[in-house]
Amino acid sequence: MASGTGTVASLWTEVNRCGQNGDFTRALKAVNKILDVVKDDVTALHCKIVCLIQNGGFKEALNVINTHTKSLPSEAIVFEKAYCEYRLNRVENALKTIKSAADQSNKLKELYGQVLYRLERYDDCQEVYNDLIRNSVDEYEEERKTNLSAVVAAQSAWEKVAPEDLGLPETTYELCYNAACTLIGQGQLTEAMNKLRQAEDLCRGSLAEDSDVTEEEIESELAIIHSQMAYIMQLQGRTEDALQLYNQVIKLKPTDVGLLAVTANNIITINKDQNVFDSKKKVKLTNADGVEYKLAKKQIQTIEFNKALLAMYTNQADQCRKLSSNLQAQNPGHPRPVLIQVAQLNREKQHTKAIELLQNFSDQHPEKASGIKLTMAQLYLTQAHVTKACDILRSIEEFKHKQGMVSALVTMYAHEEDIDSAIDVFSQSIQYYKSEQPGSAAHLSLVREAANFKLKYGRKKEAISDLEQLWKQNTNDVHTLAQLISAYSLVDQDKAKSLSKHLPSPDTMAFNVDVDELENSHGATYVRKKAAKVVGENLPKEQGQGDLKKKKKKKKGKLPKNCDPKSTPDLERWLPMRERSYYRGKKKGKKKEQIGKGTQGATSGASAELDASKTASSPPTSPRPGSSTAGASAAAASNVVPPRQQKPAPSTRKKQPQKKKKGGKGGW
Repeated sequence: MASGTGTVASLWTEVNRCGQNGDFTRALKAVNKILDVVKDDVTALHCKIVCLIQNGGFKEALNVINTHTKSLPSEAIVFEKAYCEYRLNRVENALKTIKSAADQSNKLKELYGQVLYRLERYDDCQEVYNDLIRNSVDEYEEERKTNLSAVVAAQSAWEKVAPEDLGLPETTYELCYNAACTLIGQGQLTEAMNKLRQAEDLCRGSLAEDSDVTEEEIESELAIIHSQMAYIMQLQGRTEDALQLYNQVIKLKPTDVGLLAVTANNIITINKDQNVFDSKKKVKLTNADGVEYKLAKKQIQTIEFNKALLAMYTNQADQCRKLSSNLQAQNPGHPRPVLIQVAQLNREKQHTKAIELLQNFSDQHPEKASGIKLTMAQLYLTQAHVTKACDILRSIEEFKHKQGMVSALVTMYAHEEDIDSAIDVFSQSIQYYKSEQPGSAAHLSLVREAANFKLKYGRKKEAISDLEQLWKQNTNDVHTLAQLISAYSLVDQDKAKSLSKHLPSPDTMAFNVDVDELENSHGATYVRKKAAKVVGENLPKEQGQGDLKKKKKKKKGKLPKNCDPKSTPDLERWLPMRERSYYRGKKKGKKKEQIGKGTQGATSGASAELDASKTASSPPTSPRPGSSTAGASAAAASNVVPPRQQKPAPSTRKKQPQKKKKGGKGGW
């Protein structure tokens, strides 16, 4: 027994020595040997749990805690249990474990703040860190301030909360980086970029002091700062610069999977529907293990939305529908999954189904129906259903009386020639501003546009009330007064005459302008031409007057060479031969003179010369009545057609292949 006690004592000595040296692997072996001798020793079990946690064996440590619940008091290992649950991403369980502790130590509060940050309960988290900074003085004060600045940045980025001035210093690059993130959430991009450059300088300066740190390690540490710089460039529209910086971060292959996922996602958003093959490669980085534990819920949600859009751009319709349906199930009140489904249906020309989907979401979530109804109106317009689109737009109470919406509705109603509905839109909007913002710039602008619209479409009587309202607001407006007089002239001429007294006199409206001097001034673009003096109007002029121009002689038209001016021309000469009244068609049975028989190039002239019946010795044929022999021979000569060479027909015999020369490709 004495030897066993001595062995245990030596083992405890080794455990103590290894713990001080940070060699927790050897310490764990020594603790296991102690537990082999003394089972259920509370101190040994506690040391084993600590060694497992230090070696990253959180699951094994939690198993030891759950196995020895009777031996280990809960208050002794509450921190270790909560920490193991936190590191195993069982955040809700860690929160319950922390709250079950009777004594809230500082290290437990530190862990409590981390758990609240992971659960995105930023207000509670801020209270915890404020309490820790106020009530503790130790070497971890800078880390607590860094965590507090991260909470403020998260509130600014995700909850759009105006941050409080907590007086946090910016002495380290982590604090400076968090301050830049806070400025980005407020939209102060230029100031945020300056803060990031300051953080980069601080990071390089602090790491350069350590001679063991390489340049690659410094660049890896700066990756998160560079990625945030690229994000600001992207927001500023400098997409080329942003893309270049994003790709530099990707090439460094940082170990932070959250940073890689966000950077890859931002590259996908720059690519949009272009360079989809690069986007397909980058989307794999967003699927790495543990990404969901490194990012905020809104970041994960945005990445999932972009995956669905990428599936749509790459014509993966089924994948797009599957992803958007999952997103809708996870976020039933969010309109974006529905809009993605509608975009996919619109690509497939299923407009009716897309409108039904939008209508269902609008009925189920009326508080978020504004954007959905705008999309419905756009779909109706693409199908040329203008009136339906107008009805949808007028049902949006949030935008109903906006000047842009009024302008769009009036334009569409005017296109459909529905002037009464357009005037009704004006009337409702004017009545709204009259009760909510009387006399405002928007109110008077709508009144003037309504009056101009009514005058344009001949509704002068209806425009009188609007014009009177405008003139009362500014009695010096001569243009409005003139419009009002013109409108009253159709209704009440006496009223028009009385109003005309308010017009300025011609003397006050005349301008002392020298027109000739103005036209001859430097920079005049138009000079009035003086009219020529007219001596008399429509006076008959004699042929002998010298101011008359000489008339040009008309040249006679040329006649054809063979034309006989004494003969009467054929009245049907302009018609085709087949359409003339005297056309009888070709006579059948009479053999034509065969041309081209014999050797190629032979003519029919030789056969005619050898024909004895056509020689001069043969008796002439009887001339036609009313014609002479000379006339007949002349007609025969003029009808001789010169022989044409026939194009040889293609031979049907196949050409014999020539033998290739020896030595060529393939031999003979």
